[in-house]
Amino acid sequence: MPEGPELHLASHFVNEACSELVFGGCVEKSPVSRNPEVPFESSAYHISALARGKELRLTLSPLPGAQPPRGPLALVFRFGMTGSFQLVPSDALPSHAHLRFYTAPPGPRLALCFVDVRRFGRWDLGGKWQPGRGPCVLLEYEQFRENVLRNLADKAFDRPICEALLDQRFFNGIGNYLRAEILYRLRIPPFEKARTVLEALQQRRPGDPGPLAPKGGKSRKKKSKGAQRGSEDQVENPPSPNKAPSRTRRARRGLPEQTAAQQPEGTSLQRDPEAPCVPEKGKRRRQPATSGRRRPQKIKADTPSSEPEETSAS
Repeated sequence: MPEGPELHLASHFVNEACSELVFGGCVEKSPVSRNPEVPFESSAYHISALARGKELRLTLSPLPGAQPPRGPLALVFRFGMTGSFQLVPSDALPSHAHLRFYTAPPGPRLALCFVDVRRFGRWDLGGKWQPGRGPCVLLEYEQFRENVLRNLADKAFDRPICEALLDQRFFNGIGNYLRAEILYRLRIPPFEKARTVLEALQQRRPGDPGPLAPKGGKSRKKKSKGAQRGSEDQVENPPSPNKAPSRTRRARRGLPEQTAAQQPEGTSLQRDPEAPCVPEKGKRRRQPATSGRRRPQKIKADTPSSEPEETSAS
């Protein structure tokens, strides 16, 4: 369903596509549409658009000297579920083009069409915004914020936040998909009371990170800075002389490999045969054998031998 951002983009499309076009003639409406007829006719006029929340205002402005003389006319559109604007050749009109504005000659004849497949879209004559709608969340942010915080005592904020976000008196332009995205990205439980979620914003100014900011943002920054400092410390503080860098580290730094003769004392992996054997923790200390033969274990006299007795055959 088109919501605030979609209508905002539609207004940009109309302004850019029709900025250098001159329209003329009557405005045509399809016979199946239940919307009112548009009593406008001019030999030359421009079309401009402005979006506000879930509404778009189309203004038809006659050029000087256009016939018959008349003033501008404004239409306010609500797109429903499938409304959109398309600029197409006049001989290739799309299906469900329920309102059509044609360009004036010379040049190829084009048509600006309001296309609505499901016919839930509406337009009203006069150019007035629908009463009861709040400020636009995109173009009137300061007024939108003030309107919400000033009316937090309203019973509309007794409902869950997922329901309150659809109230166009306070959130003009927000619909089903936007409320789902907002609550998901801010990690807000959808059935939390709306007033509980929003009242904390009364103590904060616009632009300050409030309680609705995604969690974990600061911790990530701290971790990244700590990791950077750690890497800098490793580069600035070289290894101690007792520890020689490995081959992989030397290859990365472009250092020549050390031979056995160049290695500092205490770095050789071979053990000095004259050095005493240091017992490992948790293991029984053993004395080095003086010869290659293993000393036989003494067997007590009262201990029976575990070897099997010899048979007579042996």
